[in-house]
Amino acid sequence: MEETTKPRGQEQTEKSEATIQIGNYPVMESAIEVLSILGKRSKVILKAKGNSIPNAVAIANIITEKMLNGNSKVEKIILDTVAAAGIGDMTSTVEIILIKT
Repeated sequence: MEETTKPRGQEQTEKSEATIQIGNYPVMESAIEVLSILGKRSKVILKAKGNSIPNAVAIANIITEKMLNGNSKVEKIILDTVAAAGIGDMTSTVEIILIKT
C-alpha cells in the first residue's frame, strides 16, 4: 500500500487526510494498517482499481463495521472507469472515503 497526504485549506496546519492505494495484499493486514493511519488522521481515502476493488470494499467494511463501529463511517464512494487509449480495454476504479466521527 502506498500512502500519500493532501492537506486542504489554509487554516489546517497538520495533514488530516491520507490516500492509500489498495492492492492484492492480505485484507486483514491492510485493514490494520488503514486503522493505524486513521488513528492519526481524520480522513482516509482508499483507492483501488480492477481486481483490487473487492479488497478495498472489504477493508472499508472491516474498519467501519467491526474495528471502529460507531466511531467511523463511509463519507463517500466514487466509482469511475478508465479506458486505455486506442485499445478499448476499460478498467473500473473506486475511491472510498472513510472519516472518524
